[in-house]
Amino acid sequence: MIEDSGPVIGEAIPQGTQTLARGLRIVSAVAHGSTTLKSVVDSTGIGRSSAHRMIQLLVQLGYLRHGSPGEFRLGPTLIEYGFTALNQDPLPVVARESLEALAERTQDTIHLSVEDGESVLYLHKIPGTRGAEMRSRIGHRMPMTRTGVGKALLLGQDDRWERLFVAENPGADSAAVDAFVKRMQGYTRDGAALDLEENEPGIRCVAAPIRDGSGDIVAGISLSATRPFMPKDRMQALVPVMKSAAREISVKLGYRP
Repeated sequence: MIEDSGPVIGEAIPQGTQTLARGLRIVSAVAHGSTTLKSVVDSTGIGRSSAHRMIQLLVQLGYLRHGSPGEFRLGPTLIEYGFTALNQDPLPVVARESLEALAERTQDTIHLSVEDGESVLYLHKIPGTRGAEMRSRIGHRMPMTRTGVGKALLLGQDDRWERLFVAENPGADSAAVDAFVKRMQGYTRDGAALDLEENEPGIRCVAAPIRDGSGDIVAGISLSATRPFMPKDRMQALVPVMKSAAREISVKLGYRP
C-alpha cells in the first residue's frame, strides 16, 4: 500500500502562531518517520536548538515520548486525543452495528472512510478472518482515484475526476485519463465502485457511498479481500450488498432515499 506523508501545515501561517506551527511540524515529522533530533531538523527545517527545546516540551506534555536511546515516538496524549476525536464523531458509532454485521456475513476486511484533504482517511476497520491481513489501519491515508472507497466518495463529482486522477497518477496519458473517467461514469450509474488491484496487487475491493440528510456523500464503506476470495463474479454479487449496508447507515444519518 502507498501511504502519504499526512496532513501538511499550510505555508500561510497566521501572524503570531509561528511557534505553534513549528511544534505541530515536529509532531507531524515524528509521526511520519523522523524519530531522531537530526531527522526532525532535516525534515522540518527548524534549527537544532529550537527543535531540541520544543521536543523537550512535547515530551513533557505527553505529545511525544522517548523510544530507543536518542529516538522519539508519538506520546500517550495523542493516543488519548485520537480516541476522543473518534468518539466525538458520530459516524463510526452510528455505522458500527451495520459494519459488524457486514463483516460477520462476508468474513472480509471492512473499512469506514471519509475524504480529508483530497485523500481517503480510514476511520474504522474490521479485519477479515481469512486470507492475508490488510496493512491498513485507522488514521491511514490512501489515494482517492486508486481505491474503491475513494472512487465511491467521488461518485457523481465529474468535475473532479480528471484533475485528481492526473495528480495521483503522474505520467498518465490521455487514454488512461479517459478510461478512468469512463469507469467513474459507470460506477456513478451503478452507485458503487470497484478496485481491481489498482492500488495494491492482489487486493480487490467493492465500495459504496454513505449519504447524510442532505443527500451529500459524507463517507464510504469498502469490503476488501485477496484475489482468490474476490473473483469478479463475487465482486458483482457484492455490489447490492454494499449498497444496502451503506444505505442502512445513511438512513441512520438522516438520509431519505
